[in-house]
Amino acid sequence: MEQDADPSINRTQTTETSSPENIDALLEAARYDDIEDVISLASAGVPLDSKDSQGRTALHMASANGHLGIVEYLIGRGVDINASNEEKNTPLHYACLNGHTEVAKKLVLSGANISVLNSHEQTPIDEALSRGKMDIIDAINTAVAQLEFGGFTVS
Repeated sequence: MEQDADPSINRTQTTETSSPENIDALLEAARYDDIEDVISLASAGVPLDSKDSQGRTALHMASANGHLGIVEYLIGRGVDINASNEEKNTPLHYACLNGHTEVAKKLVLSGANISVLNSHEQTPIDEALSRGKMDIIDAINTAVAQLEFGGFTVS
């Protein structure tokens, strides 16, 4: 053991908890709205910001599928709200693409960047417009107005 190394840190466990299988399990739990599994995997040490082979996080999966409870749980645990996957899509892109207004609003109110471009040079709002999701535009505008009224700057 290295001198001054902390013997309570189990580096093998860290590697095991970050295994592709555990990351896949976390993302599947978020995708299918299984909050108990998300909490259990987090308690077992699986990092909530873990990315799969396509760069997606649990927040991407919960946002894409409209699972507000899991989105709130993950945001409350400090995950990167602006994490991008291999195509540079953020969780907000996914929420907008799929018309999940409450999730989109929560993401914006929590600091999601509404101006970020994906690899197709599209913002989350552009993605909503391309699919005719006008309710998303209304939700984002409402969230931005709430933030600006509260004195926050929105990017």
